[in-house]
Amino acid sequence: MTTNLGLSIITLITLFISLTPTLTKSEEGIDVFLPITLNLTVLTDPFSISAASHDFGNITDESPGAVLCPSSPTEVARLLGFANGGFSYNGVSSIPEPTFKVAARGQGHSLRGQASAPGGIVVNMTCLAMAAKPAAVVISADGTYADVAAGTMWVDVLKAAVERGVSPVTWTDYLYLSVGGTLSNAGIGGQTFRHGPQISNVHELDVITGKGDLMTCSPKLNPELFYGVLGGLGQFGIITRARIALGHAPTRVKWSRILYSDFSAFKRDQERLISMTNDLGVDFLEGQLMMSNGIVDTSFFPLSDQTRVASLVNDHRIIYVLEVAKYYDSTTLPIINLVMDMLSKTLGFAPGFMFIQDVPYFDFLNRVRNEEEKLRSLGLWEVPHPWLNIFVPKSRILDFHDGVISGLLLNQTATAGVTLFYPTNRNKWNNLMSTMSPDEDVFYVIGLLQSAGGSQNWQELENLNDKIIQFCENSGIKIKEYLMHYTRKEDWIKHFGPKWYDFLRRKIMFDPKRLLSPGQDIFN
Repeated sequence: MTTNLGLSIITLITLFISLTPTLTKSEEGIDVFLPITLNLTVLTDPFSISAASHDFGNITDESPGAVLCPSSPTEVARLLGFANGGFSYNGVSSIPEPTFKVAARGQGHSLRGQASAPGGIVVNMTCLAMAAKPAAVVISADGTYADVAAGTMWVDVLKAAVERGVSPVTWTDYLYLSVGGTLSNAGIGGQTFRHGPQISNVHELDVITGKGDLMTCSPKLNPELFYGVLGGLGQFGIITRARIALGHAPTRVKWSRILYSDFSAFKRDQERLISMTNDLGVDFLEGQLMMSNGIVDTSFFPLSDQTRVASLVNDHRIIYVLEVAKYYDSTTLPIINLVMDMLSKTLGFAPGFMFIQDVPYFDFLNRVRNEEEKLRSLGLWEVPHPWLNIFVPKSRILDFHDGVISGLLLNQTATAGVTLFYPTNRNKWNNLMSTMSPDEDVFYVIGLLQSAGGSQNWQELENLNDKIIQFCENSGIKIKEYLMHYTRKEDWIKHFGPKWYDFLRRKIMFDPKRLLSPGQDIFN
């Protein structure tokens, strides 16, 4: 069921798309009606409305008035022009302005309704990807970049690229996300320390601004829009095409999980490895925590070692998992033994607890898909996900560990989900872009990816998140949240800090009527 505002939008769509007359005067002074045809496919059926009302977070329920399923970027531009009151004749506007708000939605993997448009119109970006097939991913002749329809999933980019022997260089852990969605945030994962986030590996974008203008932008062409949109939370425009940087695609991966009982050694080794960005360094680095009050997943390890891994966790209450990978193929095979030998001989892990798998490149990058299928089979995928993702400066990571990991998480009755814990290099991030990070050369990515399955109440986990944020506030740890959802303007101003006035200026420049991405709650 739609809201009253949603019903009024549907009425507007029906009247103005099918019949819209623009009133003007003929030479004789007689009123004349000029019909306008927008040719937009607007869905208002219960299934479409319901699908656009929920996201992966499974916490919010925000119904749009309608869903646009565009067959081309031009249709999105028409919609935003329409929303701006942009259809006029001799200066007479055809509709009131502004009429409704608009949000782009890819795979709906947001956590708190960030891709929602309550009472407005949600643009289903997957329709653009479908309409562009088979050209949703076009690899350049020299294999240095791919032009990608923004609604395309990263897994499809990977499939198309590896067929040509090339690949994007940096990834999110989960590949079933839309290109436009991750570029509107940052796109982070285990390659970020070496190549930066996904937003640092884009050459060019096509963007439809909040005014309905379709613009191509790059560091040299319309740079204000380019840098604003990357990490801009959908506030300045809707990305419809991205030109993604590509590199050589390896064929196989040496994938290791290495266990530590000592946090200082874990921290020291992680920071040393991310400083090694030459050929002898690793290509992927992340860290996880295994805690005795949570589910200890031993499925990665050989069956004969799973019991002793579980015992190690129970004995120490918490084990730190260093996860690293080195890519290779026939041309780089000679250095693999050197790298693996370096890891085994120089790292300070618990003796006898280094485990290695050798897997195809595609399977490694798509590794989370197996976890998804497992959780779906148990009915634990479509549950509330009160996730907390934060960036913590290196200088305060020990304080954070002692206060949050040892002081809060280990003292919970139970934890459910994955806790990510790994450093990355700030010099791989472009500060001209909208995304914020701590002002230190190295900061840690902390992902508390908890799920409220079974009898667990998501609000209890949310209370824990609030305690973590409050601890950091009280301790003076200057964190930055990622995939955040603030509801107060002062929190957004604090988040963006010195970038706030540029952020506001770009909003006025590209979306002056504040139509775009209302679910982010920045300018509502």
